[in-house]
Amino acid sequence: MNQKPKAFLFDLNGTMINDMEFHNHAWHSILTKDLGASITFEAVKKEMYGKNQDLLERVFGVGHFSQEQIDQISIEKEHRYQAAYKKHLTLISGLDQFLEKAKESGILMAIGSAAIPFNINFVLDNLNVRSYFSAIVSAEDVENSKPDPETFSKGAALLGIAAEDCVVFEDAPKGVEAAQNAGMSCVVLTTMHTADEFSAYNNIIAYIEDYNDPALQDLF
Repeated sequence: MNQKPKAFLFDLNGTMINDMEFHNHAWHSILTKDLGASITFEAVKKEMYGKNQDLLERVFGVGHFSQEQIDQISIEKEHRYQAAYKKHLTLISGLDQFLEKAKESGILMAIGSAAIPFNINFVLDNLNVRSYFSAIVSAEDVENSKPDPETFSKGAALLGIAAEDCVVFEDAPKGVEAAQNAGMSCVVLTTMHTADEFSAYNNIIAYIEDYNDPALQDLF
């Protein structure tokens, strides 16, 4: 970036909390044991982007389930995920100090996630970090999920910050693609994917394992 950012936009799962394995297990159980799909654990991992409805439609096809069924499957999956993950719920190392430094530096912050509010509230309220975020964009707030740029473009608009002045924090290739499509730089958390899985994107300014990485000091 040519200048310091004015806003940080955070994906949630795998980016603020390291919980993607729990989502993977919950989805794999639902898809195979409950719904009868023949899909491997690794294949499910590759499908975990966008809205829950999008995932179900990629696996089973559009129109396979009614909207009511989709909603029921979605909330059951989230209940299973939360029940398994709650005792492990914690911010990725260094994030609490990073959020505080961003706040002290006058950098605005938003959540831009494909999660439903039920899961976003689960994280923000149990970890007491809601006050850091001036805007929240969830799955229910967009028509088009990642890799469409709508999630991040809407977050930037709610903050009143231009795309080129935003840095997105993401853990998934499709999320990085969404940031690129929105015209935003991106920091990648390698919690679920390795750096080589992001080789198609030219908007990445850093790869980090957690928020203690000294590379983040360049953002302030």
